[in-house]
Amino acid sequence: MSQHVRQIAKDASIVGGATLLSRILGFFRDMILAYVLGAGIAADAFYVAYRLPNMMRRLFAEGSMTMAFVPVFTKLREEEGDARAFAMPRAAMVWLLIILGVLTTLAIVFARPLTALITPGFTDDPKLFDLTVELTRIVFPYIIEISAVALCMGVLNSFGHFLAPALATSELNTIIIAGAGVAWLFHLDVPHTLAWAVVIGGLGQVFMQQPQMRKFGFTWRGPFSLRDKGVVRMGLLMLPTAFGAAVYQLNIVLGTLLASYLQTGSISYLYYADRLVQFPLGVFGVAVGTVALPSLSKLASSGKTGEFTDTLNASLRLTLFICLPAAAGLIALADPMVRVLFGRGAFGEHAVAATAAALVAYGVGLPAFACVRPLYSAYFALADTRTPAITAALCLVVYVATGWALMGSMAHVGLALATSVSSWVNVAVLGVVLRKKLGGSWFRPGRTTVIGTILSCGVGAGAYATSGRPYLSLAGIVLWAVAYMGAASLFRVEEARLLTDFVRRRLRRGKTA
Repeated sequence: MSQHVRQIAKDASIVGGATLLSRILGFFRDMILAYVLGAGIAADAFYVAYRLPNMMRRLFAEGSMTMAFVPVFTKLREEEGDARAFAMPRAAMVWLLIILGVLTTLAIVFARPLTALITPGFTDDPKLFDLTVELTRIVFPYIIEISAVALCMGVLNSFGHFLAPALATSELNTIIIAGAGVAWLFHLDVPHTLAWAVVIGGLGQVFMQQPQMRKFGFTWRGPFSLRDKGVVRMGLLMLPTAFGAAVYQLNIVLGTLLASYLQTGSISYLYYADRLVQFPLGVFGVAVGTVALPSLSKLASSGKTGEFTDTLNASLRLTLFICLPAAAGLIALADPMVRVLFGRGAFGEHAVAATAAALVAYGVGLPAFACVRPLYSAYFALADTRTPAITAALCLVVYVATGWALMGSMAHVGLALATSVSSWVNVAVLGVVLRKKLGGSWFRPGRTTVIGTILSCGVGAGAYATSGRPYLSLAGIVLWAVAYMGAASLFRVEEARLLTDFVRRRLRRGKTA
């Protein structure tokens, strides 16, 4: 196994650990929000308002800007040195403030037609519609903050530092939890208090990145040019990437639009189910794609096609090795997970069953969700942002057609299942095109994927057998994870050995520290 692959596994474990903390806080946050908001008018209004700037973050943040920034910034550092390269993020930040400042102002002024466009079904309920408009005006500036965070993340990732950006979300979750507590304790309006908490938390995320950036010698004070060649190159790469991200966000918008015509609470059911599936996806699935991008960028710029292919293969195998059992567990334990985490207060029995059904549908697509990120990293490292954009447009058509066909009989579950179907189509198309680029059968699943699939089926069957006892079944997740890793080690799966060795080294360092 190459040094690049070992480094990716190590960095992915670090990012995964930091993200795990964030996800735990996120679950605690969602448990509190489910208690104070439930799944009614206040919840639907808040989640739609919160979703709007988060949809745009893929246009101006990690979905396009960061992915285009890292390869350009990495090459610029190698060719011209750090001092010259540092002018690029300064110029990029100025452009972000200009563009997003204008968009945010327009969104605040035209919040009513924007809300009507995103959720036309809300117009039938004036109270729900007005509340959503008010919250949108408060929350929308968060897009400026999170885009600044993404730019800082691109700089730090290019230097091989991933911890601080991964911890930033924990700060946001902490602030939102505090906001919910303040609203409950002082009897304040809950959705409005939470909206302001999001804005305050966004500022905290920006400030968290600055100490680490200074350690690498970067400061925002210094020369820059709005015509910086690095920013121009990044912008050219971002054009098709932004189109692809826009298509992805249109996917979410159309999903929200369709869900707004279903029974009240459908948007909230999909939100809570998506939060649960994002746990394993964020802890490791997205982590691999994030840490793989700098390594793949260096290999692509050096023309090392063989090492590039091997590193991408290993990244995908590592992703599947973790996400296959995670998908099996989510599907098997959907009901007890939702019941234990959210089933209290205003979140009643019907909400539990509806959210669990959506989680099963999302779980089917978890391996595909996770594999898309490493594949995107490969395309961006090869400076091909056009193919992912075209593929995203194709998958949008698949999603709308499938969702429209299924929502009549399956309601919100049909929309969740449509997301999984379109994601698998995305992986298949990206893989086929990449095969033509790299030549031959570039992806070799090997023993890892075969053994991982078999063991994951066993994990799913065993977990489902305990699902009748919610707390016991969730307590057994750790045991199933240990059993999976142990069995994989017995079968001499290299990815299992790599991860367990890294954990052992970290534990030894902790004891000797």
